[in-house]
Amino acid sequence: MVPVAALLADGRLHLQHGPIDLVIGVEAQDDARSKAYRAARDRFATVLDELVPELPVLRAPLGGVPQGLIARRMHRACMGVAQGDFITPMAAVAGSVADEVLAAMLAAVPLARAHVNNGGDIALHLAPGADYRAAIAGLDGQLAGRITLHAGQGIGGIATSGQGGRSLSLGIASSVTVLARDAATADAAATLIANAVDLPGHPAITRRPARDIFPDSDLGARMVVTDVAPLPPADIARALSQGVTRAQAMIATGAIAAAALVLQGQGVTVGEFADGATALKERSLQHA
Repeated sequence: MVPVAALLADGRLHLQHGPIDLVIGVEAQDDARSKAYRAARDRFATVLDELVPELPVLRAPLGGVPQGLIARRMHRACMGVAQGDFITPMAAVAGSVADEVLAAMLAAVPLARAHVNNGGDIALHLAPGADYRAAIAGLDGQLAGRITLHAGQGIGGIATSGQGGRSLSLGIASSVTVLARDAATADAAATLIANAVDLPGHPAITRRPARDIFPDSDLGARMVVTDVAPLPPADIARALSQGVTRAQAMIATGAIAAAALVLQGQGVTVGEFADGATALKERSLQHA
């Protein structure tokens, strides 16, 4: 298993190695773009070899500081949002890898705009005058809204978490999208907010021990959500309100800038969500 790199038809770079799949976009002159992509490939080639030896530490609850650059990003991001909740550094792995590859490109050459998309968790760089348009999409792929981010807002990361995504979730949120200063922080925060959107003991929710699904899961014997039957509006509102409370606490500490929470077609935004989220289709995005 070796890293694979391919230039896409639209000029973006696709990097894949084992479970890590990145799509990278750069706005720059051809020479600068080539240098940036070379730096991304070089750093990406070392990612798995750097992370694998530290997996036992990264899959454990927060404790000692790990050694590798990416592992330290993961640990730092989780420490910044944990606020006493259970979390392991693995909650920030996708965002941390995206941040690290973006940092490698920026160290190699100045760029007007660049992003590294790691399965929907995005590390973002905007030079003065640049902006970035993004869709808010649930893990089911349906659009919830669109946002435009501008340089100077301090947003360097976008991440989405929820039930039914690539990772297991303790909560029932269809999706939680977070804006933060970097992708690692957004990743960890989205995980915790999604976990908070919950209705403990509700008969419509099916759960299983995480280790029964993935034996090496960092969640161990904790009960994760495997299915959520249709819920009445009052229960949806109650579950979302718990996630809103968690998001507001993170905003109050400056850990994140904003969050958009969606559960079964109903949603709410918290914080200054850039230019705001424009509701699409049947989604109802209300501001908390």
